[in-house]
Amino acid sequence: ESVLAALKQHRECVARQFDAMFELDVAETLSQATLFWQGALDDAQALKMFGDLGYRDAATVCERLRATRASSRYLQLPETSRARLDSLIPMLIETSGGMPHPDETLIRTTDLLEAVSRRETYLALLRENDGALRKVQELASASAWAAQYLSQHPILLDELLDHRELAVAPDWPALKLRLQHDLQQTDGDVERQWDQLRHFKQAQMFQLIAQDVAGQLALEKLSDHLSDLADCILDIALGGAWGVLRAAHCESPQFCVIAYGKLGGKELGYGSDLDIIFLYDDEHPEAAENYARLAQRLNSWLTTYTPSGVLYETDLRLRPDGASGLLVSSIQAFEEYQRRHAWLWEHQALTRARFSVGNVRVGRIFERIRCDVLRQTRQSSVLRDEVIKMRDKMRQGHPIPSD
Repeated sequence: ESVLAALKQHRECVARQFDAMFELDVAETLSQATLFWQGALDDAQALKMFGDLGYRDAATVCERLRATRASSRYLQLPETSRARLDSLIPMLIETSGGMPHPDETLIRTTDLLEAVSRRETYLALLRENDGALRKVQELASASAWAAQYLSQHPILLDELLDHRELAVAPDWPALKLRLQHDLQQTDGDVERQWDQLRHFKQAQMFQLIAQDVAGQLALEKLSDHLSDLADCILDIALGGAWGVLRAAHCESPQFCVIAYGKLGGKELGYGSDLDIIFLYDDEHPEAAENYARLAQRLNSWLTTYTPSGVLYETDLRLRPDGASGLLVSSIQAFEEYQRRHAWLWEHQALTRARFSVGNVRVGRIFERIRCDVLRQTRQSSVLRDEVIKMRDKMRQGHPIPSD
């Protein structure tokens, strides 16, 4: 007991010195910002401070922060969380002023802090790691979408701890192997597998966002990586969906996923959905039923909302006969449809279609059909008119109001 008593005295001494050191630092370097946050500056003083720091619309920023401090969310925080927020906000006021878009940086970062304010570990991470806080500000300054994505998935803040890892180009084969290994540790718990897939996607997306914002990725390379990420997840999800399918008639499905649209052309963006169809080549009597169940289950793996979010929205309307057609088609039925019944715009869609994941043999048959269909002799005037009509429909359906 005497040893513990002595130890307690020494610990308290160290803690006092430690607290005094950081209190002095805050008082000296953030005095004006701290006084503002504490409500000790009048309007004129506050506006002058924000103007001196480089903010363009000092009144709006000032009003936004005062609304945050007066909000019920802030007032109801536990004392320790509120203390951490009280030290973070003045730091943000000071440092955001030096960003390319100071007003947006401060407001977006404050939104993020509000979103994670009840999770004290995240506040502590940002308060104690200047590099992580700086990276958050850089992301917020560069992109409202990136800041919102981080607010929706605050677990990604952990990714900011190792800045070197954020700058490394993704090695998709290695990442896929690691993900497969992680999923094998779940003992077949599908909900855990869904969460792990979603966390994997979010972490890889965030790494790409960080590299994009830092100017390390050309647009074409970014689209390639986002498309490779989608292919990786589709492959893993297909294996998982088949693995839990009861009464499967074969060990390995003679089934593949065909990518259309932006995924097919490897032009995927951050918020793109997946245009996909499902094909199989299998003469077994139970094949059609089993592959229909597989397609439904795979779509559920992708689109089901969990506490970790959703993997991808999917668009399955490019399958034969569109939304009214079967969810999965045999390769023979697909060929028959493309040769005899498909509209010209469906042939246009084939120009960007490609085998994504699944059985490679079925994928090769699809590619042969695709090439044969696209190489058919066509009447140029009819082709031109139909292409123009389709472009007009696309513009009407997806207008772009900005310049």
